Amino acid sequence: MPLLSMIHQWLLRNRIPDEGATMVEYAMLVSLIAVVCVVAVSALGAGMNDQFEMLTTTTTG
Repeated sequence: MPLLSMIHQWLLRNRIPDEGATMVEYAMLVSLIAVVCVVAVSALGAGMNDQFEMLTTTTTG
């Protein structure tokens, strides 16, 4: 029996079922979305704070 055939048979017998992979993928996607949201809020929050301070300064004179 050739070596490749033996390896192929071994891999078929000992393969890992990939049923749980979708849950891991969803968890990674949700965590990536959460990181993007935190970064966006942090970046926009500083800019918005500056805008509100300028508006307050302008209106209060």
